[in-house]
Amino acid sequence: MVNIFNSRAKRPSHYAYAVVTGAASGIGRSFALELAKRGSAVVCADMNLPAAEETAAQIIESGGNAYPVHCDVGEATQVEQLAHQSESLLGHPVTLVINNAGVGLGGKFDELTLEDWKWCMDVNLWGVIHGCHYFVPGFKQQGGGAIINVASAASFTAAPEMSAYNVTKAGVRALSETLYAELRKDNIRVNVLCPTLVPTNIIKDGRIPARYSKLADNMLMNYAMTTSDAVAKLTLNRLDKGELYTTPQVDAKLFWLMKRAAPNLYADMLGLSYKFIG
Repeated sequence: MVNIFNSRAKRPSHYAYAVVTGAASGIGRSFALELAKRGSAVVCADMNLPAAEETAAQIIESGGNAYPVHCDVGEATQVEQLAHQSESLLGHPVTLVINNAGVGLGGKFDELTLEDWKWCMDVNLWGVIHGCHYFVPGFKQQGGGAIINVASAASFTAAPEMSAYNVTKAGVRALSETLYAELRKDNIRVNVLCPTLVPTNIIKDGRIPARYSKLADNMLMNYAMTTSDAVAKLTLNRLDKGELYTTPQVDAKLFWLMKRAAPNLYADMLGLSYKFIG
């Protein structure tokens, strides 16, 4: 097999053949569209096939190559099939996988059911594990590749009433940090995206208590400090530079610095704040 990762192409070779999960809307759609602009052929995977077809249609209308595929990332067999199907559709082994599919879940810890936890874990954490599990061996075989895992600033902010969501995103960040170190020798790049508020459908499509859903959706759509398009561009640029972390917004960076500098003080302040507003 020709090692395309030693080529001198204008664009990094990991752009050539991409798979994006959760590509039907939000950050996933922005990743797919931005990749197409950078010359990628893109498999647009999502549980919502009609919406994934809309993403693919936008790429095709712009002169690119895209293939919509139905996939529930929480099901290992479906992600395994996605890996095989993507190679067939693209006519070439995949060179970049973006594990973006995710769901929102909020509520007090004692109000969440174990079924809620399983639903969130299956998509947010197991979906990323499945994506890495089924694509990394191919990357090793072909001499390189790239992974972007979409986590959240929730992976380190640990806000109250988001226990399940926080746990899944912390797991994604930990997995990404591990793979970044482990796969360097295999010429496989890893980046983990940790944004705060980005306008997407995660609130509308998630399981958020009624007492918070309207407020959360309003904040998401009206007070976000960036857009999904800007996040996708920044993340791909940081991947190009071999960077591990992408924290797009100023507030995410501040939370990261505060917690690293004084973790106990940060936790105390979070608890006191919740005491008055929770």
